[in-house]
Formats: sequence, C-alpha cells, structure tokens
Amino acid sequence: MGGNLKGALLRGGVSVALILFVLWRFQDKLAQVWEMLASANLWWVLVAVLLFWTAMLINAFKWWTLLRAQNIQVPFSAMANFTFVGFFFNNILPANIGGDVMRGYGLAKYTEENAGAAASVVLDRLIGLSAYMSVAAVAALAAVFFTGRSELWPLAAVAVAALAVLLIMGAFLISRRISRAISRLLHRGFLAKIVPIWDSLAAAFERYRFQYKTLALAFLIGLTGIAATSMVNYVLSLALGGGIPLVDIFLFTPLIALVLIIPISIGGLGLSQAAYPFFYGLVGVPGELALALSLFVQAVQLFCSLPGGVLWLLWKKEEGEPAGDVA
Repeated sequence: MGGNLKGALLRGGVSVALILFVLWRFQDKLAQVWEMLASANLWWVLVAVLLFWTAMLINAFKWWTLLRAQNIQVPFSAMANFTFVGFFFNNILPANIGGDVMRGYGLAKYTEENAGAAASVVLDRLIGLSAYMSVAAVAALAAVFFTGRSELWPLAAVAVAALAVLLIMGAFLISRRISRAISRLLHRGFLAKIVPIWDSLAAAFERYRFQYKTLALAFLIGLTGIAATSMVNYVLSLALGGGIPLVDIFLFTPLIALVLIIPISIGGLGLSQAAYPFFYGLVGVPGELALALSLFVQAVQLFCSLPGGVLWLLWKKEEGEPAGDVA
C-alpha cells in the first residue's frame, strides 16, 4: 500500500513538473492558446467526440475478435462495457496500462477464464501497438520520400524498430517451444510456485497459434481504430482553425500514444502537453497550436471516458462493493 502511494505521489509530481515546464516554456503564448480554445468551432468538437466513441467501439471489436479465437463466447455489448471502463481508468491511473488491468479484471469475472482473459488483453495491446507503429513507420517514410523531410528519418527508424520488437514479443508469446522452455526453467528455480499460472497463460496464448486469419483481421481492425483516433486529432485541429497537415497527424498520433504508455505521469497529464509541441515542432507546427491541440484532445478523452466511470459504478453496485474499492 505504501509503495503504491509513493508511486502515485511520484507520478503526480512528474505531472506537476511537466505542467510547470510547459507553462514556463509557453508563458508568452498562453493568451494565444486560450484564445484558440475559446474560439474553437464546437461543431467540429462534437464530431471529434462521436469519432472517439467510434474508435473505442472499434477497439472493443478488435478485442472481441481475439477472444472468439479462444472459443470464449462473450456478447459484444459486454466487451464494449469492459472497454469503456478500461478507458476510464486509463485517464485516472498511471499511463495507459491501468485500463488493461481493469479490462482483464472485468472479463475474467464475467467468464471465469482468468488465463484466457489475460492472454486476450495482452495480445490485444500488442496488436494495437503494432498497428500504431506500422502507421507511424509508413507515414514517416512517406513524409521523407514525398515531402523531402529528411529530419524525420530517426522517427521512421524508431517506429520500424518498435514494430519489430512488438512482432517478436507476439511470436515469443504464442511459441509452444519457448513457453515449454520457460516452464522447465521455472520448475528448477525458486519460482516453481508460479508454474501453474504460467502454464495456464501459455496454454491460452497457444490457442492463437496458427490463427493467422484472426490475427490479421485484428490487425486490420486496429488500423481502422487508429484511423478514427487520428481523425479525432485532425478534426480537433480543424476546430482550432486548422494548419496541421493530415499526414503529420497520422505520423505523430501513434508516436505520441507510445510515449503516453510510459508510466511516469497520471493519465498522461503534463506528458501529453510536452509531447505534442515536441513532435509537431519537428515539422514546423507552431508550439501554441500543438499545445492547444493537446489540451483539446485530453479534454475530449476525459469527456468520452465518463460513460466508463458510470459503468464501473454499476459494476460495483451489482457486486455489492463500495465504489471506492478499485481492486
């Protein structure tokens, strides 16, 4: 408990430090940022909200597709429920991984398939990140070759390297030979007590072995979700008056999402405001516009996560547990 509290305080401190840094850096541009936000086109904001909810449903469909490959039958409405709750916790827990824990928790309680739930969540995350990095790599290479932006070569290299690592991790998880080797090593060490847990997880991952069509379909669904999320950023930039090319949106949306996974802040607060001006500044987008976009995106995310908070309260009501008990 003490460790969790210290970690939360540390991440809160990082968020505050980053916010103070951003305020200091843009101290002479804050009035412009506020003017952009105050004069934003609210119709475009409404479109962004609808697009964001659409992206969440697309991601729920991707996860549902992976789960069906394990012959675990769960209604899509339930998967959407878990996805919205997970997204709510992404915004109040460190980084974007707290929501994965809540998604797995909800699914495990619904199906009583702990290993299957954990495997589907992990693989869903890996496929989603692989799709993000694929889009980032293609967008970066396109920007280099078609617009002559040679300064984007390092970003293209990072995206390709990250994609390669994610694909290797996925292959590692579904490999029967590797899972059995790990099991043998665990039997010989002091971690022998967790062998049954590992074997259950390994068996769940092995169900995806040779499920090439399912994995490819999940990847394509992930690309669709990324397109929707990127369009949210683009539509919000239009609400602020435009000025950011769509290719740049598709390039930096996945890279910023990767940065926000780093568990050093609370819900990405501060980290997002530092990341947007940094990345978009590489292609000449004014810092005040990038900062305003980051604030708008985070506000839309928070608003769109509210249904997940309501659904979580309903979970607790059905379980007869106090709403303050997350675990």
